[in-house]
Amino acid sequence: MPTLQVGRKEIPYELRRSATASERRITITPGHVEVMALTSDNDGDIAGFLNRKRAWVLNTVREMERATAGRHAVPRFMTGSKIPYRGRNMPLTVRRTDAERITTTYRNGFIVDLPHWAGDDADQLVSLELKLWLQQRARRDVREIARDYGKRFGLSPRSIRVVDLEHGWGSCGPEGNILINWHLIFAPRKVLEYVVVHELAHLRHRSHGPEFWGLIGQLAPDFQTSKAWMERHQSVLSADFLAG
Repeated sequence: MPTLQVGRKEIPYELRRSATASERRITITPGHVEVMALTSDNDGDIAGFLNRKRAWVLNTVREMERATAGRHAVPRFMTGSKIPYRGRNMPLTVRRTDAERITTTYRNGFIVDLPHWAGDDADQLVSLELKLWLQQRARRDVREIARDYGKRFGLSPRSIRVVDLEHGWGSCGPEGNILINWHLIFAPRKVLEYVVVHELAHLRHRSHGPEFWGLIGQLAPDFQTSKAWMERHQSVLSADFLAG
């Protein structure tokens, strides 16, 4: 494995080349440094790039070493933490990069890339980024579900929004405006689907009478399973996991 010499410290790194990348990139996680180079780069190009980044690499590696050594005092949102998502606790990886902006990706777990300007205490920054990503995903899922059921069963709300509801998981106003609690992204998708269907059914039946539940049974025949899951996991869904 190649190494970067910074003063007396040797920093091993993994070198990868990308045919699709538009710029070189350095990503640092505890115990690992990855350098992404262009396929057209020669050894001199890579050496020059690393030389320009050597101070930042050294400082970031030392910061990671301090965090690992003092795990009892590390932030909640660090590599190895678990983030609830669609009924499962998925691993979080927090990386330092030389990029200008924070980004989140999901590949069998959450990967948050922190920009070079992020300070030592990045807990709130990671928390906010994850919250925004999850809210965006909740909005996408709710739109997809509502569009699917709306086409199949002729249930079209005046509007549908994903919000932070203080009480309840959803509501349907008298004018057909539906609200869905974004915390349902922590539940299995089938549970989120049930709540959306529940509120769509109120467009036709305002009360929770026999006709309403009969319609729910037509829309989502297995709704009792989702309803039972919500009752068992009420506290999980209500918890504010992403509070900074």
